[in-house]
Amino acid sequence: MRIRIVDAFTHRPFSGNPAGVVLLNDADAFPDDTWLQNVALEVNHAETAFAHPLPESGEADWALRWFTPAAEVAMCGHATLATAHVLHTTGTHEGPVRFATRSGVLVATPAEDGSVTLDFPTAPLTRIDPPDGLAESLGTEPLTVLDTGPNTGDLLVEVADEKTVRGLAPDLKALAAHSERGVIATARADDPERGYDFVSRCFFPNVGIDEDPVTGSAHTALAPFWSERLGSTRLTGLQASRRSGRVRTELRGDRTLLSGRAVTVIEGELLA
Repeated sequence: MRIRIVDAFTHRPFSGNPAGVVLLNDADAFPDDTWLQNVALEVNHAETAFAHPLPESGEADWALRWFTPAAEVAMCGHATLATAHVLHTTGTHEGPVRFATRSGVLVATPAEDGSVTLDFPTAPLTRIDPPDGLAESLGTEPLTVLDTGPNTGDLLVEVADEKTVRGLAPDLKALAAHSERGVIATARADDPERGYDFVSRCFFPNVGIDEDPVTGSAHTALAPFWSERLGSTRLTGLQASRRSGRVRTELRGDRTLLSGRAVTVIEGELLA
């Protein structure tokens, strides 16, 4: 069985967000959950994606699940992009691919330039009062705090400026108490001429990820948040992690399009 490591939301190896991708041959079911979780722990990246083909007559082409080293998650953008990249570059699937997931059917469409566009549900944002202790655990005073809904289970926290986002060094143990998955910190870009409209960093200690390098699912919340403030449905976000990566977003009501590129950096044989 082949396993691949793919860097997503980047065109350069060793940047963006790495994901493990395992394409399974069985069209009926996934292997035991314990095996899936053990493989994800062995890969030890933010997510490992497992996909198997579905019968041609159904509403989806492939079934897809995502696991962090610690838990299964309901939605993952970068590992979906990575899986679509593998399907297209290996000739396993041509054209748009429909994935059956815990978040419904998600479509990934390849473009001639090698990028892939994901069609994801837009996060339902609800403004809330800042939880007690959030400022102390994040390391800065929040300007706005929103709940991103059940698919991601995050808090979206607007902070003062791009410099503040880049300089965050949160208390991750304390931060874990404030949300189901984690916290998305964001601010408007200091200089849009640099090619991005807003910046973010994502901390997910509750699923075993201290800081996620580039988070597609977070942009289903960032897109509506910044589209309202900046007056545009098409934006580009820079996730300012150490690896860094860019996500192009397009808000279409209850759906958000996420676009980026990917590159396969490792391919090998899974023996266990």
